[in-house]
Amino acid sequence: MAAADYYEILDPRFARLFNGSAQVEKLFTGCRWAEGPAWFAAGRYVVWSDIPNNRMLRFDETDGNVSVFRQPSGNSNGNTVDRQGRLVTCEHSGRRVSRTEHDGSVTTVAAKWKGKRLNSPNDAVVKSDGSIWFTDPTYGIDTDYEGDKADSEIGACHVYRVDPDSGEVEAVITDMVRPNGLAFSLDESLLYVVDTGRTHGAQNPAHMRVFNVGKHGKKVSGGKVFADCTAGLFDGFRLDADGRIWTSAFDGIHCYDPDGTLIGKVKVPEVTANCVFGGAKLNCLYIAGTTSLYSVRLMVNGAKTY
Repeated sequence: MAAADYYEILDPRFARLFNGSAQVEKLFTGCRWAEGPAWFAAGRYVVWSDIPNNRMLRFDETDGNVSVFRQPSGNSNGNTVDRQGRLVTCEHSGRRVSRTEHDGSVTTVAAKWKGKRLNSPNDAVVKSDGSIWFTDPTYGIDTDYEGDKADSEIGACHVYRVDPDSGEVEAVITDMVRPNGLAFSLDESLLYVVDTGRTHGAQNPAHMRVFNVGKHGKKVSGGKVFADCTAGLFDGFRLDADGRIWTSAFDGIHCYDPDGTLIGKVKVPEVTANCVFGGAKLNCLYIAGTTSLYSVRLMVNGAKTY
């Protein structure tokens, strides 16, 4: 592919966000389903999940080396880094949200709601108050491919909030079919959540919704559709420093202006699952695409969450 073939401009606002000579680079291949990249600024590395292979991998930006970070990983999916620099992980077969402490030990953040086991936590985000918000569809218990096949004890798929002080797990969104990727707006007044319900029926949604966050930051309301996916399904996504959304889709990474307009795409030769901004200036977008980890240098910086 020529460099120009990596980008598709759908709105003039997208043209200034990339350098036409910057190619999408394949950094590693050999995964079965790559997901959930998380950037660690202090160590200059990316940790991501290879769900069916029950492992987490680590890419070192300083020398390009890739190594196994953890195996088994509880069939980990989404990962993020909290405000103290600790890894927060959604585990399918573990059916929990876990946190890797500074000493390397792994603790459970959330495993049950109202006494019932979670389905298979999928993606997580940490708010500035330290609360952890995560989605809990059934992908890890639907079959043995991404976890361990089992019946849902809850019988529904919700978005949850974990209180930073009490550890209480509360369902904050209960009207989605299969909640998936999620992220807050820059000022945390909005919460964006993907619904990939289309995987469980053609009549179900394949869109991203936006919710208003209450003044105390613990509840949400609204939930109008922000964007319908134009190529397959959205999955994980991140925001840049200007509030634009960079989200995975079947043909690459789609970029949405905060007003909801799809302004352009970064084309990737595999179906993408998630992405994260990294690099010393947060201008490198790391992309998990089916079997591989990719990167592309952009003319925009990712939003800081620490």
